[in-house]
Amino acid sequence: MTDNDDLAAEFETQRAYLHAIAFRMLGSHADADDAVQETWLRLARAGRGDIEDLRGWLTTVTGRICLDALRRRGTRREQPLELDLGTLPRNADRDSLPDPEDEAVLADSVGLALYVVMDALTPAERVSFVLHDVFEVPFDAIAAVLGRSTPATRMLASRARGRLRAGAPRPTPTPRPATSSRRSWRRSAGATSPNC
Repeated sequence: MTDNDDLAAEFETQRAYLHAIAFRMLGSHADADDAVQETWLRLARAGRGDIEDLRGWLTTVTGRICLDALRRRGTRREQPLELDLGTLPRNADRDSLPDPEDEAVLADSVGLALYVVMDALTPAERVSFVLHDVFEVPFDAIAAVLGRSTPATRMLASRARGRLRAGAPRPTPTPRPATSSRRSWRRSAGATSPNC
């Protein structure tokens, strides 16, 4: 076995974990597969050399790739193709035990509903929330992924939790109308007369 084969074998042991992280952040299996593949390409280029904690390195790289994908998606107004909310079949007989197939459909719908709610989070909030609350990654490691301080990362996760509880979309900034410099100066000077 070559060093590249050993590296590939180590990566394969982490593939399911990385896919789970990427899927929960991106909401699409296809996008998650792309993120995991990009992670492998970066690992293959970098080699095992100075990497002490392979799982931590892979988590960081996958998180950054997902963060970049979410930012691109936001600027292009993309929606993943897998976001197709179907309706659940209604059972006329409520006393019967649920069919396993119906339970699976319900679980998928709940997962999709969670994705819709999480779509209201900013990319940084989503990365912070998913890595910490779902995968128990420490905040200092998440801070390295996001390029922010640990307290800022804690605040992002806290905001994300609050938004998810409230089900409220993220606030959109309201555009301010352009004002002339004269009106701005008048306001700052405290003038009240329109003839100043």
